[in-house]
Amino acid sequence: MSYVSCALRAAAPRRLPPPWRTPRPLSSTTGPTARKSVPYQKTLKEEGSGSGEPSRPPPPSAEVVVIGGGSLGCQTTYHLAKQGLSSVVLLERDHLTSGTTWHTAGLLWQLRPSDVEVELLAHTRDVVSRELPAETGLHTGWVENGGLFIASNKQRLDEYKRLMSLGKVYGVESYVLTPAQTKDLYPLMNIDDLYGTLYVPKDGTMDPAGTCSTLARAATARGATIIENCPVTGIQVRADDFGVKRVYAVETAHGTIQTPCVVNCAGVWARALGRLAGVQVPLVAMHHAYVVTERIEGIQNMPNVRDHDASVYLRLQGDALSVGGYESNPIFWEEVSEKFAFGLFDLDWDVFTQHIEGAIHRVPVLEKTGIKSTVCGPESFTADHKPLMGEAPEVRGFFLGCGFNSAGMMLGGGCGRELAHWIIHGRPEKDMYGYDIRQRFHRSLTDNNRWIRERSHESYAKNYSVVFPHDEPLAGRNARKDPLHEELLRQGCIFQERHGWERPGWFSPRGAAPVLDYDYYGAYGRERHRDYTYDQLLGDEYTFDFPPHHDIIKKECLTCRNALALFDMSYFGKFYLVGPEATKAVNWLFTADVSKAPGSTVYTCMLNQRGGVESDLTVSRISPGDPASPLAPTFEGDGYYLAIGGAVAQHNWSHITSVLQDMKLQCKLLDCSEELGMMSIQGPLSRVVLQEVLDTDLSNEAFPFSTHKLTTAAGCTVRAMRLSFVGEMGWELHVPREDCMKVYQTVMQAGARHGITNAGYRAIDSLSIEKGYRHWHADLRPDDTPLEAGLAFTCKLKSSIPFLGREAVEAQKAKGIFRRLVCFTAEEKVPMFGLEAIWRDGEVVGHIRRADFGFAIDKTIAYGYIRDPAGGPVSLDFVKSGSYRLERMGVTYPAQAHTRSPFDPDNKRVKGFY
Repeated sequence: MSYVSCALRAAAPRRLPPPWRTPRPLSSTTGPTARKSVPYQKTLKEEGSGSGEPSRPPPPSAEVVVIGGGSLGCQTTYHLAKQGLSSVVLLERDHLTSGTTWHTAGLLWQLRPSDVEVELLAHTRDVVSRELPAETGLHTGWVENGGLFIASNKQRLDEYKRLMSLGKVYGVESYVLTPAQTKDLYPLMNIDDLYGTLYVPKDGTMDPAGTCSTLARAATARGATIIENCPVTGIQVRADDFGVKRVYAVETAHGTIQTPCVVNCAGVWARALGRLAGVQVPLVAMHHAYVVTERIEGIQNMPNVRDHDASVYLRLQGDALSVGGYESNPIFWEEVSEKFAFGLFDLDWDVFTQHIEGAIHRVPVLEKTGIKSTVCGPESFTADHKPLMGEAPEVRGFFLGCGFNSAGMMLGGGCGRELAHWIIHGRPEKDMYGYDIRQRFHRSLTDNNRWIRERSHESYAKNYSVVFPHDEPLAGRNARKDPLHEELLRQGCIFQERHGWERPGWFSPRGAAPVLDYDYYGAYGRERHRDYTYDQLLGDEYTFDFPPHHDIIKKECLTCRNALALFDMSYFGKFYLVGPEATKAVNWLFTADVSKAPGSTVYTCMLNQRGGVESDLTVSRISPGDPASPLAPTFEGDGYYLAIGGAVAQHNWSHITSVLQDMKLQCKLLDCSEELGMMSIQGPLSRVVLQEVLDTDLSNEAFPFSTHKLTTAAGCTVRAMRLSFVGEMGWELHVPREDCMKVYQTVMQAGARHGITNAGYRAIDSLSIEKGYRHWHADLRPDDTPLEAGLAFTCKLKSSIPFLGREAVEAQKAKGIFRRLVCFTAEEKVPMFGLEAIWRDGEVVGHIRRADFGFAIDKTIAYGYIRDPAGGPVSLDFVKSGSYRLERMGVTYPAQAHTRSPFDPDNKRVKGFY
């Protein structure tokens, strides 16, 4: 019998300081071995005839073909059938669960630092614990033994307290325990170094075979067809009359199925399946492991444990434990075998030993406990540790449900339901932006293997790290730089990464802090960067208190409020929508009336069919250029210039493109994001400074708010727009890339004697929330409507012009608003970052979506949607009549609700009235 302690001693000398592991090769091509085993009494390996023939012949056609019979494939098939589709086919090349699902640990933790993920996890739990047993009479293998999160330091316990507060909004029972209370609950635990724990009594574990076989039974009872031993050999894609590529059929070794819709649930094989359709699937395959111990006396009925700081989990396995975690040097599976089924790799103890050390420290009895078996199988991981879902941008009708980062079981129910709704209705019910393949990665990154590999490694290695508000990745950086990047870096710019872009975060007085090439945190024998200033500055902000650079950001904000600041916003998406039917397109796409005379600029939203906000942006009517330039393309018909936040530019591109394709309109969407830079000069002295730079009259009469014109600056043609995202008088300058440095230097020189400063997006975040401006995908999402978000003014409801989502908005207006976005200011100076619970008259009514500190009003400002616990409409009187408190990490603070912006509610400053 091998012992846990023996494995530890054999793998590495225990007295060496970290990193004490022998450096491993970056990857392994080692094949599977049958000598290892999973800890489940039943698998689906032996089911079926073993003849190699399909379990049933493929039908000639289907409404949807799901490929891959793991957790996601089975959940998606079940939910498609449950939502009414009668012709759904699931194809599995071997037997159900044979890829990665069969060996999964099957843990389900209900609390995560995301409101959407809490909802997704709740649905999975409901499916396996209630729905499936009720439908089929079968037990899925769900065990509700609870979950225990271990905190060995203040930061970690603060994170758990944040989760507890969010859990109250969704009715998830949880408790912060003292070390002594933790010992009472889990007597075998070492509590010497504990700050505390978070206990969630209704967490539990799932059985992969039991869950998937029950899902299959329920799906077939509703009319779905499940075919095993039926490998896919090709995907037929055809272009329609407008050149749009669409799924046409699925080819298998046993026949072709004609279908308009394919769902790629192939796990680590999803990338190869995507290639059959010409679709990029940005994921990597890695070894992921756990070991199963022999019997442990006294472990029965104990909760599952997650010790994030030791990067280890302990899953109850009857009278034993499964021990696993996330290491800093995972092994990449380079050559993914098509024949791999119900297989496991040999465990690499040099890699895995760090988890053994953490497990023995937390549960000392493990040092004398035998190891029954090892489980090391493949899992797919993505660049941001989020699943890949939704319709692929390259091919209509090709959906993804893969890349679940070893969380396919616990997220499967919620994601399977959303994916089914997506396929049937064209969009999910919930805000799935964070999972949507169309939104998260710029098309230049999805086939960049180095970028995918670096980011996937970092996401894996940091999976158990505390989720701090202002953290940034170190991997895959410097992929997209704007024309001012080097100059701003020289001036101390601390960059953030968004969508591949390096955008200004804030400016350090300590000077340049470049982002260096990724060092893999010293893994694989690489040397870690020393004296890495950027990494050190990030580390300084690893806190849930006010960050140490709070006063620097304060200075940027107040300089903008009192003098002027220049914001480099070049990472913005800059699109042109032009053509004979461009006006028809914008009338349908945008909620506001943007078809005004050239020279106008309009703030507007785009909605989905349910009235949810897909975007907010500015749209400017333009005239054709002669000759063409990035500032003014040539076109026939009408033209519109769209300026969109760079982090969501890909989302906007995909949404607009899909609508144009569905409407078959004669117009084009052109992307000039890389060809144009963008500077925003904001503040009460912006007119004084820019009047020296721009060759045009900037008076209110000659250049009113919400207008634009072509002019010159420093001898260069620019498009000047009078707009603001910070609540001050100011102008945006849209400048050809090659002219950006010259224009920037001229503006800074003219502004020097007026106290101009560079400022970044940390300042924008503060200034914009202070003014009450929305941030898309923070306080404005696809599951929020303009009426709920206080943006009814953007909707052309008084006109007769139809627009996408209008019927839903009008129906909500007639019925009443049952949730409303409310601005709060805290009575005490406490930092808030979002996810805080909102209490009204002693009841939880919602949670904070977005929060920051407003330096001009000297208060913490927070925005969140509230409901009436009695189920009635949320009127302005309801908002005003309540007494509010905001719960931050288990402590509530008095707050004041506002129905108007607490800063400049009459909008005088943006119009130049100071």
